Amino acid sequence: MKPLVIVTRKLPEEVEKRMAELFNVRLNEDDHAFSHDELLAAAREADILVPTVTDKINTDVIAEGGASLKMIANFGVGVDHIDLKTAKNRMITVTNTPGVLTDDTADMAMTLLLSLTRRTGEGERMLRGGNWHGWAPTGIRGVRLQDKKLGIIGMGRIGQALAMRAKSFGLEIHYHNRSQIDQQLENELGATYWSSLDQMISQMDFISLNCPSTEETRPIMSGRRIKLMKKHAYIINTARGDVIDENAMLEALGAGDIAGAGLDVYENEPNVDARFMALENVVLAPHMGSATIEARIAMGEKVIINVKTFIDGHSPRNRVLI
Repeated sequence: MKPLVIVTRKLPEEVEKRMAELFNVRLNEDDHAFSHDELLAAAREADILVPTVTDKINTDVIAEGGASLKMIANFGVGVDHIDLKTAKNRMITVTNTPGVLTDDTADMAMTLLLSLTRRTGEGERMLRGGNWHGWAPTGIRGVRLQDKKLGIIGMGRIGQALAMRAKSFGLEIHYHNRSQIDQQLENELGATYWSSLDQMISQMDFISLNCPSTEETRPIMSGRRIKLMKKHAYIINTARGDVIDENAMLEALGAGDIAGAGLDVYENEPNVDARFMALENVVLAPHMGSATIEARIAMGEKVIINVKTFIDGHSPRNRVLI
């Protein structure tokens, strides 16, 4: 018998077809989000579980998993929704799909930044609502990106890809990271490293969150740090919702203490705080940073390679644990 692979969400057709050819796979045909009980049942039965960011693979799910559960092959890069400590204690291999959504997420960060500064969301709502009465010298004025300062928190693959894009728009690139990046790359990006995050935040026109969600980064953009921002500064978040103190950000946005925010992720997804809906100085996207055809297929292909490598008795290249 082939190991049973249970997939918790519907994946691209090409990916599911290939999985069905290679594995004994159980797919989610109607793409409903698994309940906690369904996740428990899947963990008890599966040899290999393929979850996504929408699944909370917490202590209960992993601890209650059957003796046959040997691998969690995550469809996505972030693994903050998986209890890695319990997985490690149970000797369960955990893998992810890094490197395939870098450009897509960086594109989304630039999209949010441009939408904020050029107020395209406000303009579209005005037009669709029948409230646009023609061109006017003072109508819907935004701000220019040239020579503004972008502070990137987290200078990994996505942060670097964002820096490359932002540089072409004439932005000054600044960054804070656990460690300084290679000097040659820093020179190519024209990037300035700040060892003090507080100092960088206080000097920037834009702050982009591009760091993973970890114990150290939740929330790296705290209420105290939001208060360090200039009144004309903007926040961009394509990382995870919990790397920002969302309540403090909402208060700052409502009070005009910061200029605006472009958000693709939220603290309690998919339940977005209703206060965001009343704010004109925010651009909201439904966690679609990796939502390109190419990225989602590539993510699925990495899952397949990870699972096939594991079944064949080898260590997957993209393992997070074991």
